[in-house]
Amino acid sequence: QVQLVESGGGLVQAGGSLRLSCAASGSIFSINAMGWYRQAPGKQRELVAIITSGGSTNYVDSVKGRFTISRDNAKNTVYLQMNSLKPGDTAVYYCKQSTVVDGAEYDYWGQGTQVTVSS
Repeated sequence: QVQLVESGGGLVQAGGSLRLSCAASGSIFSINAMGWYRQAPGKQRELVAIITSGGSTNYVDSVKGRFTISRDNAKNTVYLQMNSLKPGDTAVYYCKQSTVVDGAEYDYWGQGTQVTVSS
């Protein structure tokens, strides 16, 4: 069984910064892609950023230049540094890790952490 635990959300004023963390624990052989998603009220969940096992990254256009995704493979942890936050970034943020367990790949999700940006 693999569990993901997120931390780092909160309330911040526009222009501020937050750093989200998502740590995986359990019977993990390796982790392939790691990503952050977000879901605002009344909207569909969207991919915010993704990082491959090789370190390649990709971002949704709305956060490019403001958010940075990174990973620490030794800690099975993915991070999302969010700078210059805007009210439009307000959402519940979820991490997802594509984890290899017993030779098969499974997607695991974190519980979600609320990010609220006030104007």
